[in-house]
Amino acid sequence: MSHDPFQIKQILETREGGLTYWSLLELQRQGYAIEKLPFSIRILLENACRNFDDFAITQENLETLLNWTPQPSDRDIPFKPARVLMQDFTGVPAVVDIASLRAEAVRKGKDPNKINPLIPVDLVVDHSVQVDFFGTNYSYKKNVDVEYERNGERYEFLKWAQKSFDNFSVVPPGMGICHQVNLEYLAQGVIARDGSVFPDTLVGTDSHTPMVNGIGVVGWGVGGIEAEAALLGQPIYFIMPEVVGLRLSGKLPLGTTATDMVLTITKLLRDHGVVGKFVEVFGPGLDSLSVPDRATISNMSPEFGCTVTYFPIDDRTLDYMVKTNRPAEQVRLVESYAKANLLWRENEDSITYSSLVELDLGTVEPTVSGPKRPQDKILLRNFKGKFGELLHEVHGRQYIPMDQRDESRWYAEGGGGQPMGSGDGLGAKDIEIETKIKDGLKTVVVKHHDEKFALHDGSVVIAAITSCTNTSNPSVMVGAGLIAKKARQRGLDVKPWVKTSLAPGSKVVTDYLQNAGLLDDLEALRFHVVGYGCTSCIGNSGPLPMHIAQAVEENDLVVASVLSGNRNFEARVHPQVKMNYLMSPMLVVAYALAGRVDVDLNEEPLGYDPNLEPVYLKDIWPTQEEIMEVIGKVLSPKDFEKNYGEIFAGNEQWQALTAPDDDVYLWSAESTYIKEAPFFQGITEEVPEPSDIREARVLLKLGDSITTDHISPAGSFRADSAAGRYLAERGVPVDQFNSYGSRRGNDEVMVRGTFANVRIKNQLVQKEGGYTLHVPSGEEMTVYDASLKYQADQTPLLVLAGKEYGSGSSRDWAAKGTNLLGIKAVLAESYERIHRSNLVGMGVLPLQYVAGKTADSLGLTGKEVFSIEGISAGLTPLKSLKVSAKRTDGSVLTFEAVARLDSAIEIAYYKNGGILHYVLRQFLAR
Repeated sequence: MSHDPFQIKQILETREGGLTYWSLLELQRQGYAIEKLPFSIRILLENACRNFDDFAITQENLETLLNWTPQPSDRDIPFKPARVLMQDFTGVPAVVDIASLRAEAVRKGKDPNKINPLIPVDLVVDHSVQVDFFGTNYSYKKNVDVEYERNGERYEFLKWAQKSFDNFSVVPPGMGICHQVNLEYLAQGVIARDGSVFPDTLVGTDSHTPMVNGIGVVGWGVGGIEAEAALLGQPIYFIMPEVVGLRLSGKLPLGTTATDMVLTITKLLRDHGVVGKFVEVFGPGLDSLSVPDRATISNMSPEFGCTVTYFPIDDRTLDYMVKTNRPAEQVRLVESYAKANLLWRENEDSITYSSLVELDLGTVEPTVSGPKRPQDKILLRNFKGKFGELLHEVHGRQYIPMDQRDESRWYAEGGGGQPMGSGDGLGAKDIEIETKIKDGLKTVVVKHHDEKFALHDGSVVIAAITSCTNTSNPSVMVGAGLIAKKARQRGLDVKPWVKTSLAPGSKVVTDYLQNAGLLDDLEALRFHVVGYGCTSCIGNSGPLPMHIAQAVEENDLVVASVLSGNRNFEARVHPQVKMNYLMSPMLVVAYALAGRVDVDLNEEPLGYDPNLEPVYLKDIWPTQEEIMEVIGKVLSPKDFEKNYGEIFAGNEQWQALTAPDDDVYLWSAESTYIKEAPFFQGITEEVPEPSDIREARVLLKLGDSITTDHISPAGSFRADSAAGRYLAERGVPVDQFNSYGSRRGNDEVMVRGTFANVRIKNQLVQKEGGYTLHVPSGEEMTVYDASLKYQADQTPLLVLAGKEYGSGSSRDWAAKGTNLLGIKAVLAESYERIHRSNLVGMGVLPLQYVAGKTADSLGLTGKEVFSIEGISAGLTPLKSLKVSAKRTDGSVLTFEAVARLDSAIEIAYYKNGGILHYVLRQFLAR
């Protein structure tokens, strides 16, 4: 059968020669209303036409896409991305899985080299650097040294993969954050490959992959499991999406930033409801937004809940490509292809969307978000009052506004001096902490050597300029530098209890700040570069200084962090910091100067200069003209040429790493970082028939908004945790535990860390953390220990949950750990897209209550014995299953739940025990 059923292949003539492309304009000439389709749907249509084989991608798939309507059918569609992007936390376990597939292939007598990436994969090492050292000119070097000490084995494993796998490249540590590197360098807009030209598309093993939508590239985050299948040639299948049109008008007012805009949009779209949908941005307001502004919005797609936030290619796109040193012929190709194939931003008003959301950019105000969800928007002018409300509501403390306090009671002498790093060798005898007042807002006086200050609820203990969300945007980074400059000129300094850090997403940022002379100003306020990676945004804030940590821990202070990131979930930024606020880099500097969040920056001073004159935020806030003048002088394509010209080389430490040349990885029984994945060992070549779930127990009963951070934390862990005990038994000292994220190549650590977040609230027990009730015995124990007892009795397990289960990062270990704990199904009110897909990809059944039903409305306590029928009787997409819950009094409750296997291919994955099991069986059958 023809692989071009509509006969739409055309030749695009370029200066470099003719290139074949699949013409959407030709489809329109045949009578299809392509111009009414959203741009993102057009790209999916082109993808399906180009990859059509009438097997994995069928005529029905093409018709489904061609007939997209605002309320599309629930049929699944295929997508074959042009490339895959990974970061190291999710990339290492993905590489472990592929290496494990090779190992099982050898055991089955097959050629391991046949298991190889079939499309380009770029893995950027950006999640491992931690802020152990800060506030000094040696912080960067020492953090890098510690990073290599902790992660040398992981990095050698990645170097092995780079040698052993085709189409696999590694961007070494210290070069930048994957999404910023993708935006500034990897993304091509349009790809010319093997004589054809087509849109640049990708999936990434990080939920913030949609950042690249800002440059006109369709890409989104998937779990590592789906990404592995994609790079092994398997299409990604998903239900035809609705496309929400976000119409922007007006311009941002003076005094506001792209960060204020994106936090406003986050709240707007989360309230509208865009989970699992595409968002496409259009309207006259788009003309005023640069690609970095657009990418700031796209970056936070998972915070809205949508799959992509797409910006079509236009003149702004080409301008950005020129400024970031893309080759001239590439820029010409992007323009000519987009204009020839109906992918250039024009005729926006003819497009039909599923629904419309409008925002006048002129209404945006300075904004922060928190204290534990990105969509919890707070206008800056309301921040002080909102802090008091939250302190009372969440933590039960009666807030006393600063202007009503007796200053002599609340503040000891203080300020000045330098904060001490965690590695300064001090003992407890050097730290003196006194609780000053306990009624209402807690305050303690901290004496540390010659330094003495008051620390209280609301004190800022972490101020981090971090994350690709904002460090990719020169306007807010230069703005932060100008605020630092003006603050210095007025004699202000960062408060001594604030742990400061600057972690740009690429080295280009450091260059233009240095060229502008602003890096000196930031460093004078102790915002020294600590690394080029995610740092605090991913939870790698490092330890608080000893005296701060002791004051917080012993006095249960509700302290705060301020960061220019995209995530602020509970215990993510730092386990001792209970309030975490997202904001622009400019406001991060401002709150570090103020030292607290219970301050109205519109009305109250940041501090006082040496003459005791008050200094207000408005006194040091730069104008847009000042910011643009600096950017115009210091930002050049040569900066991108210099830094990206050496991106794959790495530093001396990377170059000195050795890696084996074997095609099959030689697993070490002694390793606590890298272990062969247990999922594929001894796999049968026949697909087992699925069976009903009988006599299951509930391992956890959870509420709403359980994130993948709750399920599979990425940060540090204690010696008395299940994972800590495992490492201690193998002789690993506590200071070498590293983090859960860095140990994702070891299933033994990760299964012990599943549901081990210190803030997770399991309703089967009264205390926070990774604990549960082993119902038959009535004993409270860790989730891991309870799962072992249940598995010893061959008792299948369930999780009960509320709305938005699995929101947050695209962590495949949230599903892998669920599988290894013996959990056969999750019953939730609703799911975030990636985690539901990951559960299916690991053979765990996602069940959903029918509309209006919840665990509480059904009276479920989690102590029932459950059976789920209808699995063995022929699964179909979205089949309704019968659930029976036997109560402790012997009565039985029966109700219906929907099996969230959304397509035929997902049923195949579930029957196989997972998507990689499906791929491996296909390979073994050849």
